[in-house]
Amino acid sequence: DTLIVGRYLGDEALAAVSSSGPLIFLLISFFEGLTMGASVTISRYFGAGDHDRVQRAIHTNILVSTCSGIFLTGFGIIMTPQILRWMGTDPEVLPDAISYFRYYFTGVLAVVLYNACKSIMNALGDSRRPLYYLMLSSAINIVLDILFIGGFHWGVWSAAVATTISQAISMILCLIHLSKKTTAFHIVWRELRFDREMFGQIVRYGLPSGVQNSVIGLANVIVQSNINSFGKIAMAAYGTYAKLEGFAFLPITSFTMALTTYTSQNLGAGEHARAKKGARFGILCSITLAELIGVAMWILMPQLFSQTPEVIALATKQARTISLFYFLLAYSHAIASICRGAGKAFVPMMIMLSVWCVFRILYITTVMHISRDIQLIYWAYPITWSISSVIYFIYYHKSNWIHGFDRETQKAA
Repeated sequence: DTLIVGRYLGDEALAAVSSSGPLIFLLISFFEGLTMGASVTISRYFGAGDHDRVQRAIHTNILVSTCSGIFLTGFGIIMTPQILRWMGTDPEVLPDAISYFRYYFTGVLAVVLYNACKSIMNALGDSRRPLYYLMLSSAINIVLDILFIGGFHWGVWSAAVATTISQAISMILCLIHLSKKTTAFHIVWRELRFDREMFGQIVRYGLPSGVQNSVIGLANVIVQSNINSFGKIAMAAYGTYAKLEGFAFLPITSFTMALTTYTSQNLGAGEHARAKKGARFGILCSITLAELIGVAMWILMPQLFSQTPEVIALATKQARTISLFYFLLAYSHAIASICRGAGKAFVPMMIMLSVWCVFRILYITTVMHISRDIQLIYWAYPITWSISSVIYFIYYHKSNWIHGFDRETQKAA
């Protein structure tokens, strides 16, 4: 969306898409945290060989996600204009931002349900099918973007329509697979219900992750609001960098997601030594890959999203402030994922809330009163990543996270 909108529709449309990103993340991320709780629950009982609880957790997860998606659709469509105004969105950009956001949230149920299905398949050890479905939907998204914007010359809203259609396709493919009776664990639609025990565990493990995601999203919205005060060029540049960082960081995100399910499965099976060994390997892979990507970003910062030199210059400045510190971001995410997989989701929630939200907001508020230098906003990220990494290092090496599920198992017995 960002690449094609920036090329065909210009900087105002690019700024509109960019300004919607943090807000979309803020609203969706809480419910994605709940799907993470479902993934931990399913992985744990899958590792323990408790097939009945696995099946009950799957059905509860699908029902919770459906209700969440319906709620998000209504909230996003109704509240879009007011929230974007609260963020101080440039008046020139506001109409396009509202239309993009509303069309996107028309199909947000597909996003939530795809993530729910993905969490189920990953928890059961199947990470290939979600990838294949996402590759297909991404290809469709690109084709539709070019057709709608480049061919039909429709507005920025059509990029959201293309995204909505492609996301719906990936969701449908996931649901078709999970409904097949030939799979060991499958959805039986007439059995969809809230199972009290499974719902309680999904909330226990997922609510801290949801709150964590939301507070990070809130901090990013506040960062975006400060960026918005510098005008549409700064908005477009910030959006350009954010999209590149999100794309470049996907391999590390994949490692950290795998760490959660890997840790849950092995601790559920009582394989403590194997869980530790996998955690060390995942951390090492994550930080090494992150730093290689960071160095590449610093050197190559591609000029893809805009024709405007000012936008390119600001985006490059941000990349060269932040990218060499990617290993810190990867480390924090890796330890947080291990904690969630061990049933200790409250720990990363508190660390992210205090450092990535409260401290980051205080830092930005303070420095913006001292100096109106946009680079000081960019520095908020490496600084907070450094602090959280130190705290996570101490927790990982000093706490007894490896026995996260043992106390619960003893109580249940």
